[in-house]
Amino acid sequence: MKVTDLYIYPIKSCQGIRLSQAEVKEKGFLWDREFMLVNQEGIFLTQRDYPLLATIKVNLEGDCLYLSSNHNQLSPLKLTPISEGKELKVRVWRSHTKAIDQGEKVAEWFNEVLQLSGTSKCRLVKQSSRYPRKIDSKYSFRNNQSVSFADGYPFLLTATASLDDLNRRLEEKYPHQNQQVPMNRFRPNIVIETNEPFMEGQWKSIKIGKVKFRLVKPCSRCVVTTTDQNSGKVNELKEPLATLITFRRFKNQGVMFGENMIPESLGMIKVGDEVSF
Repeated sequence: MKVTDLYIYPIKSCQGIRLSQAEVKEKGFLWDREFMLVNQEGIFLTQRDYPLLATIKVNLEGDCLYLSSNHNQLSPLKLTPISEGKELKVRVWRSHTKAIDQGEKVAEWFNEVLQLSGTSKCRLVKQSSRYPRKIDSKYSFRNNQSVSFADGYPFLLTATASLDDLNRRLEEKYPHQNQQVPMNRFRPNIVIETNEPFMEGQWKSIKIGKVKFRLVKPCSRCVVTTTDQNSGKVNELKEPLATLITFRRFKNQGVMFGENMIPESLGMIKVGDEVSF
């Protein structure tokens, strides 16, 4: 088995960046989900409610982010991150912390993309090193393990055979339509080439190159999987979620695809690295 793809998502719920190699940090890949959008109450915004976030492309050049979107024919925007400044109270699910507001210009740009108004206007914030966000203690194995603005865990792993199995089912269900989906519907950090569907659910720990990871919890999936990650269009048939429900729904857990991981060591990993146990 080997790594086939690596991804980071600098701004939560915006498009990802495919990498040939990436640095494993305690809270996730470097740059991964270090930024997110919040409403005026500080509550995080995602594709669940704003699928047009999928149209926003993010590129990194040095320490700057370059944002662009075909929606509304907006001009691209260069963002120089602000690491010290106005602090906002923010919330990701049940997790409360403080983050650094990134200013008016980028907030106006995102508001125009999403066409928000009134009390729903959004702000872009950056995670602050002064306020680490803790992993759920039920799944962490060291004290005070932290995570970025990801939903809950530093890394999400998916496997090729599992996607192949899902797409086979979609092809059988819709023989005269193309309802098969690419891996980006699941927004993984690490994709591994496998030959047995959902074998990753049996793993407790793995080693990628020289870096060790612990698999702590399957990933519960939501309506984001039904959103095309280039156009922002939501699938009218609610696929692939509707099909996943038929065979990957577990009592008191949800609909599962992929595995959440926490690093046991740090370092660089790259596409082509061997996966071992």
